[in-house]
Amino acid sequence: MRFLDHLEEWIVAGMLAAMTALTFLQVVMRYVFNSGFSWALELTTVFFAFMIFVGISYGVRVGSHIGVDALVKMLGHNARRNVSILAVLLCLLYVGFVLTGASIYVLKMKEVGIEFEDMPIERWQVLAVMPLGYLLTGWRFLQILNGLISGKTETLTLADEAAEAMRLKAEDTPS
Repeated sequence: MRFLDHLEEWIVAGMLAAMTALTFLQVVMRYVFNSGFSWALELTTVFFAFMIFVGISYGVRVGSHIGVDALVKMLGHNARRNVSILAVLLCLLYVGFVLTGASIYVLKMKEVGIEFEDMPIERWQVLAVMPLGYLLTGWRFLQILNGLISGKTETLTLADEAAEAMRLKAEDTPS
């Protein structure tokens, strides 16, 4: 699974680097050479789509998605764990809905065979990142569910900006 963890990171970082490089090159071509690539915006959008749909699962893995869990934190150990299991099951249900819809959409686009306007690539080939990204996201939620059921964790690991701000303020306050 370490390979999958690193693959997510490499894809997100690679797509961000590629977007930045292509956009920079396009600006230089336009303003310095009065030229440019007709396909640059479309390819940047493709890079962005890959970064988003792989980034969703990466965000679940590292716990960077924002969570509203003030009430959950006030619950006891078992109640907190049970609420977290329910939340993960609801997330998996949502992932299932999106995965189903995205798969149907990609298959319809494959039937139609529409290409991008500026690149000779069929849209479904790029849009396939949607169900793949949600498969990865579902896998990440299954890993969290396994940790909750086995007792390794008692809550979802979510970004907690309020607690982080309080911790930083406490560190800055002179003793």
